[in-house]
Amino acid sequence: MSDLPRKAVTRTAKLAALPLGFAGRATWGLGKRIVGESADLVGRELQQRTAEQLFKVLGELKGGAMKFGQALSVFESALPEEIAGPYRAALTKLQDAAPPMPTRTVHTVLAERLGEDWRELFLQFQDKPSAAASIGQVHHGVWHDGREVAIKVQYPGAGEALLSDLNQLSRFARLLGPLIPGMDIKPLIAELRDRVSEELDYGLEAQAQQEHAEEFADDPDFVVPAVVHQCDQVLITEWIDGIPLSEIISDGTEEQRDRAGQLLARFLFSGPARTGLLHADPHPGNFRLLPGGPDGDDDWRLGVLDFGTVDRLPGGLPTPIGDSLRMTLDGEAQAVHDLLCAEGFIKESIELDPDAVLDYLLPIIEPARVDEFTFTRGWMRSQAARVADIRSPAYQLGKQLNLPPAYLLIHRVTLSTIGVLCQLNATVRLREELEEWLPGFVQQDDMDEGNAAAEA
Repeated sequence: MSDLPRKAVTRTAKLAALPLGFAGRATWGLGKRIVGESADLVGRELQQRTAEQLFKVLGELKGGAMKFGQALSVFESALPEEIAGPYRAALTKLQDAAPPMPTRTVHTVLAERLGEDWRELFLQFQDKPSAAASIGQVHHGVWHDGREVAIKVQYPGAGEALLSDLNQLSRFARLLGPLIPGMDIKPLIAELRDRVSEELDYGLEAQAQQEHAEEFADDPDFVVPAVVHQCDQVLITEWIDGIPLSEIISDGTEEQRDRAGQLLARFLFSGPARTGLLHADPHPGNFRLLPGGPDGDDDWRLGVLDFGTVDRLPGGLPTPIGDSLRMTLDGEAQAVHDLLCAEGFIKESIELDPDAVLDYLLPIIEPARVDEFTFTRGWMRSQAARVADIRSPAYQLGKQLNLPPAYLLIHRVTLSTIGVLCQLNATVRLREELEEWLPGFVQQDDMDEGNAAAEA
């Protein structure tokens, strides 16, 4: 493979093989059962083979195919355990690893973008990539001024491949649906496609990353690498070491899981308030846990990477989100209903019972009702099952709700973050973060009273 497989016909054939492969293995499984093998044993083997093919195809293709796989990976906690087990390892691999492009291709891109004497810019450059992801891969090096740096190189043909993949994936979204029961795949693919141009623009990414780096420069909880150099399809930033969040998910201590979860929630809500930007790619491959938090070497900080996809929110997260959460927790059914109508979540042509809307929302926002909440795969599965069961009132009501375009990315990022918190099995003081950072969650009168009490 010289770089991204660019011929549309080649990529289409590989992607089309996914649902065909699922069907073929189902036939194979039926044959195994006919000759007397255990259905449970055959089922597990079937899921394992499917998971292996999924990673192989999505990882090899990189581009939109891998982007789609990364988006799916954070939702594995919503899958029934008998399905999630085999998929978990395969999807987790997609979070921060993919087959790398050849060294000669990397050198060609660097020569084209940085000049034929590009090596003189570095005291050291490691040809072997430290990470390979959906549209680019990262190399470790030392900049000419002695700083350790991460050199992000975009794959040749990445834009063409992204669009081709996502268009193809949307054509058989219905067949991919069973991978994540209860989740509508098509809007996810459409939203990923809408973000393609931003994802490919390393200039925009450098700007978003630098704004975060400056805002969080002296923060005891977070580390955002500063931008060192950027041109066309090359982005060079400061290097940070740390434990990938995927490793914390698989092998971390309870202390590490809880700390990572708390910081992840804090970054989700504080980022827009502090920078006017929402980091919109919250899969575990984009986060690191680093020693040296507020309580010293035994404490932890969260390193945040990859600002290729952000939502621009100049005023922070929309106040109606905080208002609706607060009013739901207070049991104000009619007020919640009216606000959802005003914001377009309930269309004018739809009539819904305010109490039924409240009953639908309360289980989802359970983590905000208590001082601390333990996010688990079991809780995530119960929520997914509740809204996916066609016999349940939640399913019927959910079908009638609308998601306005302005809230689409916020909704996906929030869901994805909750998915990662459940993978971490983290105990998080979510309400504390909402009170601190989410506009509207605390009424102004309460804030004024709190400030007066603090001053007294």
